Amino acid sequence: MPVLNSGQKDLDLLIDAARAAGDIARGYFNASPEVWEKSGGQGPVTEADLRVNEQLSTDLQSARPDYGWLSEETEDSPARLSTNNQFIIDPIDGTRAFIEGSKDWAHSIAIAKNGIVTAAVIYLPMRDAMYTATLGKGAALNGTPINALPDKAIATATVLSSKLNIDPKFWAGPVPPFKRAFRSSLAYRLALVAQGQFDGMLTLRPTWEWDVAAGALIVTEAGGAVSDQTGLTPVFNNPYPQINGMIAAGGIHPKLVAALT
Repeated sequence: MPVLNSGQKDLDLLIDAARAAGDIARGYFNASPEVWEKSGGQGPVTEADLRVNEQLSTDLQSARPDYGWLSEETEDSPARLSTNNQFIIDPIDGTRAFIEGSKDWAHSIAIAKNGIVTAAVIYLPMRDAMYTATLGKGAALNGTPINALPDKAIATATVLSSKLNIDPKFWAGPVPPFKRAFRSSLAYRLALVAQGQFDGMLTLRPTWEWDVAAGALIVTEAGGAVSDQTGLTPVFNNPYPQINGMIAAGGIHPKLVAALT
């Protein structure tokens, strides 16, 4: 029987937790779950988000009690800053899509060490799509390796982005003439870039770590590149858990960064 390294053991733990989370979330999907609006205009949260968060907290923290915990649906604690490894979790990324009955929502689950994500899962239960990556071991969709797209002319590229990012104020010159597409879940956008379904994605606003931690590793392990909007490599488990936007892409990544202000 093969001996699993710590990275594979962590990834297997995340996969099992994601499947359990999917079982819970499917029970609330299209079943009129209770919905609340978060304070400060942070958007909606449903009873499914909270129930999934509870399950993930129980399963993951019992398996790795020495790992720190950062989740969208858990009050943050500075205790995570003194740990060597951290779980970075979005129980349901794309809550609005979940409420609206779209399939484009995901569980985003990552482990970081020294600011670097080392294992990651993005799981879309309604699509049975399990995106996975371990640092240095490549990325996969349902066990099959995936790769980001190579470089091309930006005019022929397709980029996942909200309309807000097309505002000329963000760009050094004319907005690049790429074709824009959209998915409500940031995690799913990143996964689709890693899969080679789109050339890139971008979000040009302060971005919560739990939205992008898992996807950042999956993109880079698929051969793509990830940065904040200034081109810097993101670091995770910050005291205030936000990064300065995110650009993730295959070969067109340098072109997107260079085009921004």
